[in-house]
Amino acid sequence: MASQKMLVRDVIKKADVLLEVVDARFPEDTRNSEAERDIAYAKKPFIIVLNKCDLVPKEKLEKAKTRMAKIAPAVFVSSKEKFGTTMLRHKILEVANIQGRDIIVGCIGYPNTGKSSVINGVTGKNKASTSAISGHTKGIQIVNAGSRIVFLDTPGVIPFDEHDEYMQGLLSIKDATHLKDQIGVALKIIEKLVVESKETLESCYNVTTGDKNSYEILEMIGMQSNFLKKKGEVDETRAAIKIINDWQKGLLMTYN
Repeated sequence: MASQKMLVRDVIKKADVLLEVVDARFPEDTRNSEAERDIAYAKKPFIIVLNKCDLVPKEKLEKAKTRMAKIAPAVFVSSKEKFGTTMLRHKILEVANIQGRDIIVGCIGYPNTGKSSVINGVTGKNKASTSAISGHTKGIQIVNAGSRIVFLDTPGVIPFDEHDEYMQGLLSIKDATHLKDQIGVALKIIEKLVVESKETLESCYNVTTGDKNSYEILEMIGMQSNFLKKKGEVDETRAAIKIINDWQKGLLMTYN
């Protein structure tokens, strides 16, 4: 954990421009305030890359971009649809404002937000060339993306703290069977859905949430799914596992 955080800070130190890759489906959840503080302290420009934008309606993307613009320039990218990489190139050159030499770009983000796919999308899988940077931390290489842009190709992925099980469930890094607090993760997902897409939650489980809290909604879903113990009590763990699985399968995606 400590070495991973040090590596992220090393990437920030060596780069001229930083890309923070977030998941466009839940950009606020996949931002990292600690990394952003480190970037600000280093006085480095950075761009928020909203990756996987093909999975999100345009209206939601525009709202997210407006919010992100208060923090840093934001660019939509879809590696799958090969969208946004040219715009990202232009934005890197614009914010770097460096003449006469290559621009070193560091790329950071949580696991599964698509850091590698963003780098591959900008460089082009078949034309990227790599070389070691003399004197730099072992494992760091430069990847030539053309147009004076080179990436620091490192495992510059922001690590999760031990208490970030919600994020690991949200991003499908761990499935329900590998989460210690399945009920806690399910409650967080319910809270997110109540705020962002209550209709999706209600229609998926055929429940009416009203003003009920997340725990009460969990019990309603368990009852509706007939997840009952011998004495007729709701099996909260089975209900939680179902909610996590449904979320990770995309059945509960928020589109507001």
